[in-house]
Amino acid sequence: MNRARAVPKGLEEVADGVWLLAGDIKKAMNIYFIEGPDGEIVQFDAATSSMTKENRRVIEEWGGIDKVVLGHAHADHRGTAPGLDVPVYCHPDEVADATSPASIAPYMNLKELEFAPVRWIYPFLLRRWDGGAVEIAGTVEEGEEIAGFEVVHFPGHAPGLIGLWRESDRVAVVSDTVYFVDSARLKPLPEGEASVPHPAWAWNHQMAKESLRKLAAMKPQVVAAGHEHPLRGEDLSDVLLRAADKY
Repeated sequence: MNRARAVPKGLEEVADGVWLLAGDIKKAMNIYFIEGPDGEIVQFDAATSSMTKENRRVIEEWGGIDKVVLGHAHADHRGTAPGLDVPVYCHPDEVADATSPASIAPYMNLKELEFAPVRWIYPFLLRRWDGGAVEIAGTVEEGEEIAGFEVVHFPGHAPGLIGLWRESDRVAVVSDTVYFVDSARLKPLPEGEASVPHPAWAWNHQMAKESLRKLAAMKPQVVAAGHEHPLRGEDLSDVLLRAADKY
């Protein structure tokens, strides 16, 4: 791909034209920048509010970007969005949560987390990560194209959770469709392992499992998620199917 603009410092290229900005706790919070075939730059997900200064620096070094697309509206994925002065888009089913001032979605049930210290700390963390209500400029739905990727709806963890899929090289950028972290223990999963998100966070946990199976059926070779480094392999279907059976 011919680059239309110089790539800012501090980004890791995880696929052709897809860059990762990692930050916050153990650099496990992810923002992606995607350069489309016409040179447009789209930011996917907005991570946590503490990353706003770095996020703005990257945007300034790009010379501006075209839009921000939220994978979903949880506090650790919308955090920088209010402070960027860039139009923000999401799935229609995420608009209510994106525009709400609440840091904890009404369907979350933290009592389902098994370890008491983790249950106690998450309300504080979610408020710390959150940047507040987001003004939504418009919506995107399954089948639309964004920067050379197809929008795919993966509901369950959140009602309007979306990912981006590029068939040509089997790259999936999927927000929290899948976890490479153990959110019940606040630590990464062993390398090469994955999990459906913990049911404590889920709008509909069974639907989250089906969405992960939907991703597995696409046979991706790169899965870039909302936390930790991407998963790679010739066929990640088995890993993702096993992940769907957890919890």
